[in-house]
Amino acid sequence: MDNRLAAIETPELALSIVIPIYNEEGNIERLHRELSEALGEIGREYEVIAINDGSHDRSYELLNAAQARDARWQVIHFRRNFGQTAAMAAGFDAARGEIVVTIDADLQNDPRDIKRLLDKFDEGYDIVSGWRQDRKEPFFLRRLPSMIANSLISRSTGIRLHDYGCTLKAYHFDVAKGVQLYGELHRFIPALARQMGVRVAEVPVKDRARHWGSSKYGISRTFKVVLDLIVVVFILSYFNRPLYVFGAAGFLVGGIGTLLGAYLTVFKLLTENKIGDRPLLQLAALLMVLGVQFVSTGIVADMIMRTYHESQRKPIYFIRERRRTQAKGETGEPERV
Repeated sequence: MDNRLAAIETPELALSIVIPIYNEEGNIERLHRELSEALGEIGREYEVIAINDGSHDRSYELLNAAQARDARWQVIHFRRNFGQTAAMAAGFDAARGEIVVTIDADLQNDPRDIKRLLDKFDEGYDIVSGWRQDRKEPFFLRRLPSMIANSLISRSTGIRLHDYGCTLKAYHFDVAKGVQLYGELHRFIPALARQMGVRVAEVPVKDRARHWGSSKYGISRTFKVVLDLIVVVFILSYFNRPLYVFGAAGFLVGGIGTLLGAYLTVFKLLTENKIGDRPLLQLAALLMVLGVQFVSTGIVADMIMRTYHESQRKPIYFIRERRRTQAKGETGEPERV
C-alpha cells in the first residue's frame, strides 16, 4: 500500500510552516501559542503542518488537540519513527504555501524570527537560512564540530552558509517541491537545490535554551554528516554523468596496471627471468581487472540515469521564469515556472 502524500502542484496559500516533531509533549502547547502570536503579527494567510515522527509520549494527543481548536493546523502522524528527513519530506509534499518555512519543535528557534526570514525572502531569494547567534550548546561537543562541518560543507558544495544545521529556513514553493529527500539529507537542502540555480541568503536568528526535553542529536552525527556530504558532492557533480567519475577511476587504475604489465613484459624479454611468481604481476592483473570493472560500472550507472530521466520525464534543466508576449487583456508580469 502506497500511502505517501500526493504533492501539491501550485501554491494555494502565502505561507506553510513545517514542523518535524519527535517526543516533544512538553513543548507543543507553548509552540502553538508562540507560533500563533508570531504568524498573527506577520499577517499572511498560513497553514501549519506538524509531522509526528512516531513519538511515543503524549505528542499524539496534544497535536490532535491543537488541530481540533485551530483549523489552520494539519497534523500528520507517522506509523513509526522515520527520521527528520522523512518528516520534512512529508511536510514539503503537503505544503500549499508559496513560501515554506521549517522550524524545530523544541522552541530553540524563536517563531518571531520567521518575519526576519520572510523580509529577506521578499528581496528575491529562493532560500533564506537562519544563522543562530549566541548558541547555548557546549562548545567542544556541539559548536566546534558544527563549525568544522559547516566550513567543510560550504567548501565542498559551493553554497556558503555559516549554519547548515539551523532548521529555521524559508524555501520557495518550487524548491520545496523540487528537492528529493532521503536518508539524512535534510540539512543539505540548500546544497542539493544548487543544481536548480537557487539564490540563497542567510540572516541572524536567536538561539534559545531548550525549555523542555533533551536534544535528539549527539556527537555521532558528525560522522553521518561526513558520509552524507560525500553523497551530496557526488550528486551535485556527477549525478547526470556518473561515467565521468567511474571512467576516470577506471582509466587511472587500469592505466597503472597496464604500465606495470608492460614493464614486466619488457623485463621478461630482456632478462629472460621468470615473472610468474612475482607479486607485481598479480598486482598488475588486479589493477587491469579493476579498471575494466570501474568503466563497466560507469556505463551501467549512465544507463540507469538515462532510464531515470526518460521514464519519469525528469528535466535536466530548471526554469526560473518565462517571459512571453501576452494576449490582449493579460498582464505583462513574468510567469514563474
